[in-house]
Amino acid sequence: MTARSSLTIVLAAGEGMRMRSSLPKVLHPVAQQTLLAHVLGAAPRGTGTALAVVIGPDHQVVADEAKRIRTDALIFVQAERLGTAHAVLAAREAIAPGVDDVLIAFGDTPLISADTFARLRAPLAKGATIAALGFRAADPTGYGRFIVEGERLVAIREHADASADERKIDLCNAGVMAIDGRRALAILDRIGNANSKGEFYLTDAVGVARDNGWESVVIETSEDEVRGINTKAQLAEAEGVMQARLRKAAMEAGVTLIAPETVYLAADTVFGQDVTIEPFVVIGPGVSIADGAVIHSFSHIVETTLGKKVSIGPYARLRPGTSLGDGARIGNFVETKAATLEAGVKVNHLSYIGDATVGANSNIGAGTITCNYDGFKKHKTEIGQGAFVGTNSSLVAPVKIGNGAYIGSGSVITRDVPDDAMALERSPQTIREGGAARYREMKTRGKKVEKTPEK
Repeated sequence: MTARSSLTIVLAAGEGMRMRSSLPKVLHPVAQQTLLAHVLGAAPRGTGTALAVVIGPDHQVVADEAKRIRTDALIFVQAERLGTAHAVLAAREAIAPGVDDVLIAFGDTPLISADTFARLRAPLAKGATIAALGFRAADPTGYGRFIVEGERLVAIREHADASADERKIDLCNAGVMAIDGRRALAILDRIGNANSKGEFYLTDAVGVARDNGWESVVIETSEDEVRGINTKAQLAEAEGVMQARLRKAAMEAGVTLIAPETVYLAADTVFGQDVTIEPFVVIGPGVSIADGAVIHSFSHIVETTLGKKVSIGPYARLRPGTSLGDGARIGNFVETKAATLEAGVKVNHLSYIGDATVGANSNIGAGTITCNYDGFKKHKTEIGQGAFVGTNSSLVAPVKIGNGAYIGSGSVITRDVPDDAMALERSPQTIREGGAARYREMKTRGKKVEKTPEK
């Protein structure tokens, strides 16, 4: 199979009027990825493969998404919507050079897998001209039926045209098809539009192949895998199926999900070993979780890298650009954004750390915020290793807190604090170089620490 060349044509020109949305249908998300991204991700890639995406007029956003997912994607526009075969022929320029296998898929079937594409191609390697994807429908009403004689597919009959006996058939057309690339254009060009809608239907390809004495076969899959999305209700159903898949895959990889049905994952989430996720956690796109991490309940994580044995939440929000080193702890009602917290950092309560770096083994007290926005621009806070920031402190960026520095509770820090210095006052702040070490020493001895004039 790997030696055979292929062209995958993804039809993504539909307006999706039943979605009741200004967003093109294929750009709606399932598991934090667009419907189109799921299909393109499953399509064959690598040496000897090509990819074409057929879009509608004025759908540059769909073209942009296709190029974002697959930089090798060729974009074609179906100027008029005259049926599925007409849509495929919009990519005639990509078909004409000739490949071994032409795969035809739809941009609104996010549950299709790479394995299914491979199974569709296998009969072509053995001499079949068409392999059509089918499923056993719980309720076949409205679906096209596969008319099979022995092992051969001889026709695809639309429900409206089917006889009473044919309507009893539960083997239904999924729409996805593989065609021998040497014969693809010959078949597609012979499809007519002698039907009530005057459209060119891809399903008629089977009849064209039969009339030429070429073999067509059926490849079966589950009904779930070929769910097409036409409404928001169907979008929610597909989300449910995808989440069940992702949860199962995570648990099979060793992740502990205490209440799996309450956890929502993104399609690209990466897990290490021995990760534990408590109930009611939402993980968005771009999240990597290393070995031994624990995500406590009601936490929300997006575009974040978590080191080994971190502890998150409960009720934590980690926004894009967050990176936590090994053993870091983020507690309840803590929010981070564009923040790097090195190994062993603790931010346990009611804090906001944004546009910041926090050195290893520092402690950020409850109620601390990095004041990163001045109304015009975002500014950065840098906190050194082993620093201690007391409760209810405001660090007004841009500002640097040195290694081993000590910030007293309730401080408003508006200028840099040197290494091993102590700041104990509200603005104007009191800073004493070397004070942090002296403070710890005197506290250990049980002596009272006196505030000193500003230096």
